Amino acid sequence: MHAIPPEQITGLVLAGGRGSRMGGIDKGLQLHLGRPLALQALLRLQPQVGAVMVNANRNLGAYASMGVPVWPDALASGGESYPGPLAGFLAGLAHCGTPYLATVPCDTPNFPADLVERLAAALVAGGAEIAVAATLEGGQVQVQPVFCLMAATLVDSLAAFTQAGLRKVECWANQQRCATVVFSDADAFFNANTLDELQQLQPR
Repeated sequence: MHAIPPEQITGLVLAGGRGSRMGGIDKGLQLHLGRPLALQALLRLQPQVGAVMVNANRNLGAYASMGVPVWPDALASGGESYPGPLAGFLAGLAHCGTPYLATVPCDTPNFPADLVERLAAALVAGGAEIAVAATLEGGQVQVQPVFCLMAATLVDSLAAFTQAGLRKVECWANQQRCATVVFSDADAFFNANTLDELQQLQPR
């Protein structure tokens, strides 16, 4: 049994960044195994949730062709371009028709197939409002804050946080009742920030 039924969770793929470490290209549209990174993430997230959508700020038609709703950053209209993942969270919460929102970045195509289920279990067990993934690297817990599950009721808290000009995901999450889930497979969270890293993800 799932701690939270998947149909109560909307999944959001975050593809709204400026891709500065890839030279400004649209990271979510770069190919991995013959498909755009964002589509790979969507296909991996889809079985874990009830509905999926994408957060993107350019090439909206290309993302829409993936067959899911596409929403730009909620903060972009304020004149700030690419204000970071929290703006994507806010866009997702604004259009979330379920009690929970799960977020993943577009550049980590091999994230765990049980990511949302484990985050949901921790959220319920801990009486938390948000659950975030973490990995063990060199014996240290490394939080992966853009992999998270949050209650949709946090929309007002997040709006106030971002309106104050604050942008750090971890700082906002730590202001809530937050649970952390440590995943043993750190490689599953390897992300392609650069074209070289994207090449590393390709099969040898």
